[in-house]
Amino acid sequence: MARNLDDLRSLVKSLTEQGVSVEFIKENLIFTGEDSPMSNFLLSVMGGAFAEFERALIRERQLEGIAIAKNLQRTKKSLTQKQIQSLQSRAKNGKKKPN
Repeated sequence: MARNLDDLRSLVKSLTEQGVSVEFIKENLIFTGEDSPMSNFLLSVMGGAFAEFERALIRERQLEGIAIAKNLQRTKKSLTQKQIQSLQSRAKNGKKKPN
């Protein structure tokens, strides 16, 4: 719903000022615009927890991507020493790369 806690607070405030109730079904929380310390606290706790969760998911996906990239790197075929020497010799003699 929001990228960070400030965005979440701003969005909930904007919606409730327009008469919209914001309900988080799973958490059983309803925000109606009443500016109580408890509702502000709950929104802050929930927003912080979601932000931390999102950061953890991003990090997990990043690590998965790094592992996939490393695995692909290992499966790349390398030239043999004989192939390298042959290509170097051909280049030195001005011959084009074989197809």
